[in-house]
Amino acid sequence: MSKQFLQSKNEGDKYKFFMKATQLEQMKEDYSYIMETKERTKEQIHQGEERLTELKRQCVEKEERFQSIAGLSTMKTNLESLKHEMAWAVVNEIEKQLNAIRDNIKIGEDRAARLDRKMEEQQVRLNEAEQKYKDIQDKLEKISEETNARAPECMALKADVVAKKRAYNEAEVLYNRSLNEYKALKKDDEQLCKRIEELKKSTDQSLEPERLERQKKISWLKERVKAFQNQENSVNQEIEQFQQAIEKDKEEHGKIKREELDVKHALSYNQRQLKELKDSKTDRLKRFGPNVPALLEAIDAAYRQGHFTYKPVGPLGACIHLRDPELALAIESCLKGLLQAYCCHNHADERVLQALMKRFYLPGTSRPPIIVSEFRNEIYDVRHRAAYHPDFPTVLTALEIDNAVVANSLIDMRGIETVLLIKNNSVARAVMQSQKPPKNCREAFTADGDQVFAGRYYSSENTRPKFLSRDVDSEISDLENEVENKTAQILNLQQHLSALEKDIKHNEELLKRCQLHYKELKMKIRKNISEIRELENIEEHQSVDIATLEDEAQENKSKMKMVEEHMEQQKDNMEHLKSLKIEAENKYDAIKFKINQLSELADPLKDELNLADSEVDNQKRGKRHYEEKQKEHLDTLNKKKRELDMKEKELEEKMSQARQICPERIEVEKSASILDKEINRLRQKIQAEHASHGDREEIMRQYQEARETYLDLDSKVRTLKKFIKLLGEIMEHRFKTYQQFRSFRQKNKPNLYYYINLFQMQCLTLRCKLYFDNLLSQRAYCGKMNFDHKNETLSISVQPGEGNKAAFSDMRALSGGERSFSTVCFILSLWSIAESPFRCLDEFDVYMDMVNRRIAMDLILKMADSQRFRQFILLTPQSMSSLPSSKLIRILRMSDPERGQTTLPFRPVTQEEDDDQS
Repeated sequence: MSKQFLQSKNEGDKYKFFMKATQLEQMKEDYSYIMETKERTKEQIHQGEERLTELKRQCVEKEERFQSIAGLSTMKTNLESLKHEMAWAVVNEIEKQLNAIRDNIKIGEDRAARLDRKMEEQQVRLNEAEQKYKDIQDKLEKISEETNARAPECMALKADVVAKKRAYNEAEVLYNRSLNEYKALKKDDEQLCKRIEELKKSTDQSLEPERLERQKKISWLKERVKAFQNQENSVNQEIEQFQQAIEKDKEEHGKIKREELDVKHALSYNQRQLKELKDSKTDRLKRFGPNVPALLEAIDAAYRQGHFTYKPVGPLGACIHLRDPELALAIESCLKGLLQAYCCHNHADERVLQALMKRFYLPGTSRPPIIVSEFRNEIYDVRHRAAYHPDFPTVLTALEIDNAVVANSLIDMRGIETVLLIKNNSVARAVMQSQKPPKNCREAFTADGDQVFAGRYYSSENTRPKFLSRDVDSEISDLENEVENKTAQILNLQQHLSALEKDIKHNEELLKRCQLHYKELKMKIRKNISEIRELENIEEHQSVDIATLEDEAQENKSKMKMVEEHMEQQKDNMEHLKSLKIEAENKYDAIKFKINQLSELADPLKDELNLADSEVDNQKRGKRHYEEKQKEHLDTLNKKKRELDMKEKELEEKMSQARQICPERIEVEKSASILDKEINRLRQKIQAEHASHGDREEIMRQYQEARETYLDLDSKVRTLKKFIKLLGEIMEHRFKTYQQFRSFRQKNKPNLYYYINLFQMQCLTLRCKLYFDNLLSQRAYCGKMNFDHKNETLSISVQPGEGNKAAFSDMRALSGGERSFSTVCFILSLWSIAESPFRCLDEFDVYMDMVNRRIAMDLILKMADSQRFRQFILLTPQSMSSLPSSKLIRILRMSDPERGQTTLPFRPVTQEEDDDQS
């Protein structure tokens, strides 16, 4: 209470609260009622005086009727003349109607001719669009045929390249094998020559110790080679493990990198959307683009300068309003880019608008679409072709559209009268797919933006509306949360990427070390094997036959010659196969390049084909629009022609009747309605004259009744004037009673009840101040209440402390307990001067400490004890066990709520209605 009343409420509300509590407001209303009664009485007197004037006029007419019997024959002659004029006046009016219908038919025929021209122009544009679409499609088909024609050749060339590569590789393997064989033979020849020379020099020397040493070294080298091979296998396994780890990390790195790019794109999109939403809080039009307000100002300026036939309408999303906010995403998914579109009356206006858009949209950026359609003041009648379902609305019925141009454009471009909106996805599937779709219904959209056809279902990519949402603050909050989540997600991904890059770099370093170690082991193994071979090829000098070695050397040389010749042949063959491989690769690259060129040519053509297809659809809708307008116009024109035929027949009948009444045509200036009124008035006057001439006593009686009515009303008016005078004297007497308060008058004399009410207010406010000061003093507080009856305000200031040692301060500077105690004092002061039999307080001690709570309770109990003829009701969440026991006090404690309850037991309204009916 203290927060919501003394702090938040303004001084005017406090004053009104005081007035209601003291019933001064009721007294003020009583005085107002007296003054209103006085004014109503004056009005009744005024009406009575007007009625007296009318009655007096009637009395004069009754007297004049005695003198009007003589002119009866003249009036009959005038009546016949008026009948003749009336007959030809009817003919004149029908002729005017005929002329108006003929003019309308002529205008309609001109408009039909214009519609025919527009239909022809629309047909020309449609033919051009279809021809353009056909040309692009022919180009695409030609490119596709050429690509398909080259595909077998490309596949054959690719297979030929693979075969040539395989043949070349096989030839290269054979050549390398022969080369290695030649090198081995050459090395054997060198060793044989060297051995022969050594044997010749050292034939007589004993080589037994050398042979043993050589065998020992061969054994040691073989064991070393085996150890190196084991190390090689181990290192090879480590290399494979490192390569797999690096490949796995790189694959994961690429995957996370792509995910990071996707999240960054989403973050950028959300940030742009957040900026647009924040800008739209001050200007809703910025939701449709940052340049839209400036563009609309430029459109207004151009329209004022006369550049437009009709002012363009748009963006269309700003001209529509949702009946159900939950359908915002569904309607956006249906209308898509049309929400940002503009409508122009003709192509000249479109060109002017395009020129204005160039000033606000850079080249290459997307511009809002422009719809060209003749502006109409009435919405199309689509009842015969609109979809209908008893439970679900169409897009047209779900929108509030004040502008007929906007509604007609959306009907033409999107067919919104045939699209249903069904919130639940499963219900939408059941309506559109499980059974026959409703009549005239082509598609439906769900609250999630999903599109449902009779045999297809497309999910929406968007999760929230961009243009039509009403709760902008909620959207901004959700987007800010998403931006924070996306930023945190990017940070986590970047940290993960950094860790992966470190792992990849570390594994690559280890891989390089292993590969280097592997190469070193390979070299050591080859070196040791070579040494083993050299040692094994050394034979003992005693057992060697030099002649045999020479024969072997000669045989080796012949083998070398044969291998060299074979190697030359293989080299020539390899060079020939290499040239064939290069030739095949060049042919394959050439045809592949041509196919890629064709693909590059096809991509822009596909985009042009989509644009041309869209243009064809637009032109077809435009043609259909003009066909409907032409049909509607021709129906109206034929209806007017039938009406013309009926009016011509009616004219012939009326002219025949007029000739029977008056053979010669009369020029009549007055209309038939005026003549009819004059005839009726003259007939009534003749009948009245007949009546007065036939019964003079009846006329005398009517005159007497009129005179008595006049005198009776005059008496009532005099009585009311006396009542007003007496009421004024009473109010003046009461005013003199309070003459001592004249000092409160202003320059302009106010109403009498003001001074009477002011006296009572002065008394009550003085009592309220005294009670308030007395109650505050029980806590050694001091306070002040300032009443301004002129401005109807009440200000309260309280200062804790003793006497005047502390200055008064605003209630906002007090603590919660001090404000609550001050509030209680204020309420008790009002209770002291109010006459209500019931007193209620709710949670008055929530912000009090124990001392303030005890003092406040004592004050309330003391007042309740002194006013036992009134009932006091106090509501508080605090414990009241400390209150003294008394038969005058009754404490009711509510049971604690169930803490384990997580949801409230609410049910849908429809379910409750079904339960009630059952």
